Amino acid sequence: MREGTGAISASSALLHHRHTGCRARTGHRHRKKVRYQAIQLLRVTHPHFRLRQVGGLFGFSRQAFYQHKCRQLTGEEKDEQVLSLVERLRSDHPRIGGKKLYELMKEEMIGKGIKMGRDSLFDLLAANHLLIRKRKRKMVTTFSRHRFRKYPNLIKGLVILRPNQVWVADITYWLTEAGYLYISLITDAYSRRIMGFALADNLEAVHCRRALEMALKQITKRMGKNLIHHSDRGIQYSCDEYVQVVDSYHIRISMTENSDPLENSIAERVNGILKQEYLSHQPVRTLDEAYDLLERGVFLYNYKRPHLSCNMLSPMRLTLLMDR
Repeated sequence: MREGTGAISASSALLHHRHTGCRARTGHRHRKKVRYQAIQLLRVTHPHFRLRQVGGLFGFSRQAFYQHKCRQLTGEEKDEQVLSLVERLRSDHPRIGGKKLYELMKEEMIGKGIKMGRDSLFDLLAANHLLIRKRKRKMVTTFSRHRFRKYPNLIKGLVILRPNQVWVADITYWLTEAGYLYISLITDAYSRRIMGFALADNLEAVHCRRALEMALKQITKRMGKNLIHHSDRGIQYSCDEYVQVVDSYHIRISMTENSDPLENSIAERVNGILKQEYLSHQPVRTLDEAYDLLERGVFLYNYKRPHLSCNMLSPMRLTLLMDR
């Protein structure tokens, strides 16, 4: 390590000597250019050293280096860098919208010295046909004409202040090459975190119960006493098989009063995000392939995707902050 550092120091001293006269004559701007060129040269001749080590010899921070580098780029080159970053992020979040995409990119663009506002990013995305068009929902998965009890709506007008105060449940369809599949989700209404999920090729209640049981593994029965489970009046959520599991944790049951999606709007919104941004564009031939894709989508949604309702934090990040 000492030998390598010595080699860099010797190289920097030689470059310093070569440009002393030039620096004396041309001033601060040219000195910056010379230092930038010297760092570029040393990065080529000593590739095993980090930028922070090389730049430190010339009083250049990592951020200052990238800012100077960016100033040397043409507008076209800058756009290419931004589009490359968009492509990388969209490999994980294929249909994420522009606002969230900008939030994910912002820190890295600052680190590289790239100045681009949100409106400019939208213009760049539009010019390259990269804006996302939302798809409309077409199928109803709720059957509410059944003999089971229909519970009142307990969350109408309720102010939600913390995680695990209200969970919302819903089923959504997913059209694949294997046919229609059905996703059951349990979502925390405050953090928007998906607490449990299940996938099946039918609408039987057992799959909703599996999603619920996954969610319940993450809380205690004591926590259940302060929790409301909210859903539509579908038979899957009203049947004895499902209600008994909810009751075992002393969770209060709440249901929509009619078929208006606004009464379960959080669940509807999460359904749309998961399908439109992570699932619908992917080719799926088997149920196993679909489950693997769903599992990955839930992970990216929970841990990576920023939410406007969470102050542009991911659901897990907000949950961890609230638990402190």
